Amino acid sequence: MSNISEFPSRKDRRLEEAGDWIAAIGRGLTEEEEQELGAWLSSSSANYDVFMELACLWDDMDGLGRLADLFPEPAPKRRYPSSRAILATAASIVVALALFAVFQTPDIADQTMGEPASVVMAGSYNTAIGEQSTHQLIDGSIITLNTNSSVRVDFTESNRLLILERGELHVKVAHDPDRRLSVIVGNRVVQAVGTEFNVEITQDQSIELVVTDGVVMVGVVDATAEEASPDTPLLLTQSSTIVGAGEGVLIAANDQNVESVDAERVESDEIAVKLSWREGNLIFRGESLEEAVTEVGRYTAVEFVFLDEDAKAVRVAGLFKAGDVEGLLAALRNHFDITYEWQGEDRILLSAEEDSTDR
Repeated sequence: MSNISEFPSRKDRRLEEAGDWIAAIGRGLTEEEEQELGAWLSSSSANYDVFMELACLWDDMDGLGRLADLFPEPAPKRRYPSSRAILATAASIVVALALFAVFQTPDIADQTMGEPASVVMAGSYNTAIGEQSTHQLIDGSIITLNTNSSVRVDFTESNRLLILERGELHVKVAHDPDRRLSVIVGNRVVQAVGTEFNVEITQDQSIELVVTDGVVMVGVVDATAEEASPDTPLLLTQSSTIVGAGEGVLIAANDQNVESVDAERVESDEIAVKLSWREGNLIFRGESLEEAVTEVGRYTAVEFVFLDEDAKAVRVAGLFKAGDVEGLLAALRNHFDITYEWQGEDRILLSAEEDSTDR
């Protein structure tokens, strides 16, 4: 490649790959190539460092101009003592813009790219009551938010952090041994390299974790995510609680000794019930109506009020669509002998018919 300065002592595979990407940018990247470049850069901080070294030594002004044409606004001009310094600075600015374009996704709140230790991806995802949403992150990980949930994304060169502020989150982690992915709830951390798991903040602020694939570690950090240095990898040790596929843990809100919590086996049918919300369903297998209504209440702004204790004790089984209040009421009336009365538009009174608790 005539437009790349030679590094006789560093002709390794990473250098050759970086050179190939610089040349590809010069001739123009396809949408697929942009995605591949983003994956290559985020897979290793060393990839990023070598790429930036070559970009700053790119001597082909025509190629630099073609790279600038990828963006709606030109890189800002600044004065420097020499033309060589101007060229190096211009290359750095344009490449930084290129990385921003490659890493950007339409629905993320804020994304930036700069020096190696800066934020690669930062923003937040939120769902309203009754809403679910799925998003693919810059590293290829896929997150799905349940009703009334909020998660902040903070990916740096050293860490992949998801800060769950409320609700429930399912994560399918893209494998990256250099940067573990961590879900942080307060000062508790669920950490994985490549796996699949579900984390929920319950009504009493406990943390419920179910692992469906791979292995995760659960531990405590001394500082919150906001106080952690982006340059320092967040790494849990083997002394942390290990949770494997088909296992789960429940961490009480006031339990700071997470390492002492034991993982318990979760049967496959129980996992299917727990994760049925991802298909928009709620499955009950004999829970009390009081328990069922508490779960249903997560998906609607309607308030359910019990008029008698017998109604609370009625056992409910079946599959219901999350947020379908009318369908739930019809099933309760037709199959579980529960009567109801609307009080205004957002309040429902529930009561049991005579002998309904004998069902």
